[in-house]
Amino acid sequence: MKIAVLDWQTVSSGGDISPEALNEFGEVRIYPLTSPEETAAHIADAEIVLCNKVLITAEVMDACPAMKYVGLFATGYNNVDVKAAAERGITVCNAGEYSTNAVAQQTFAYILDHFSRISCYDSLVRKGEWESSPTFSYFPVPTDEIAGKTLAVVGFGSIGRTVARIGAAFGMRVVINTRTVPADCPYEVTDLRSAASQADVITFHCPLTEQTKGMVNSELLGLMKSSAVLINTSRGGVVNEKELAEALKTEKISAAYLDVLGMEPMSPDTHLKGIPNCIITPHIAWAPLETRHRLMKIVTGNVRAWLSGSPVNKVN
Repeated sequence: MKIAVLDWQTVSSGGDISPEALNEFGEVRIYPLTSPEETAAHIADAEIVLCNKVLITAEVMDACPAMKYVGLFATGYNNVDVKAAAERGITVCNAGEYSTNAVAQQTFAYILDHFSRISCYDSLVRKGEWESSPTFSYFPVPTDEIAGKTLAVVGFGSIGRTVARIGAAFGMRVVINTRTVPADCPYEVTDLRSAASQADVITFHCPLTEQTKGMVNSELLGLMKSSAVLINTSRGGVVNEKELAEALKTEKISAAYLDVLGMEPMSPDTHLKGIPNCIITPHIAWAPLETRHRLMKIVTGNVRAWLSGSPVNKVN
C-alpha cells in the first residue's frame, strides 16, 4: 500500500509525534503541508490518504483514481466531500473523541480565567501594583465564584457532556441545547434562545453545518446578559465575527473566548482583532501532547481496521 500524509506539521510540533507507526501499512510519503494546488500531485498513486485540514474534493478524487481511503487527523470532516467519496467507493474515517478531555480542559481554563481574573492580576503584579498596596490583599478588579452560575452547553456530544459534568462538579447550574434530546439527561434541555438568555457562560461544542453556520449572530447576542461570557472551541464558522465584534465593543456581552475563527490562520483583517474583551487562542484546545499521541493511535487503528475489512469511525 502507498500512503500519503498531506499535512503532518498540523499533528507534530518539532518532531514530538512520530509517524513511524504508519510504516506497518506500506510505503509512506510525509508532506509537512499541502496547498490546494499540490494536493493531487502529493496524493499521486497513493491508496491511503491521511490529512487534517487539506481539502479532498471530488476533483481531487477524480485526479487520483488509486485513492481508496481517506483518514482524518480530526473529528470534523467538512474538508472532505464525503458524498463524492461514497459515490467513488472511497472510505472516509475520522478520529472521534480523541480530544474530549483537552477541549473540556481549555473551556474551563477560559471560565476560570474570566471569573478569577488570573491574567489580569498577573499583569497588575508584574506592573508592581501589589508592591505599592497599603494592604496585604490587593483586589481592585472584582472576581466571582462560578458556583451557582448558569452554564449553557450547545451541543451534547462527548465534549459537551464532559463540559456539562465538570460544570456541575463546580456547582454550576447546567442547561443543554442539542439537536437530539438525550435519554435520561440530568440537565435541563432547552432551545437555543432560552439557553442564551439564561447563560452566565455559553459554550459551543457543535459541528459546523448549514444549521449551525453563523448561529452566533446579533439576534442571539442580543438575548444574552451584559455580564455573560461566550466561548467557542467548535468551529469558527459557528460565529458571525463582525456581529460578535460589535457586541463586544458595545459591551452587550462581557467577554468572548475563542479558540477557532472563520479563517485560520487568523486573518490580519478579522473584525475581532485587538478587542480587549475578546481573548483568542490559536486553535490549541485539541493539541496537548497526550491528546496528539491518542489521535495517532486512533488514526493508525482506523487504517488497520479498514485493511482488515471492518472499518471503524466511518463517516460515509
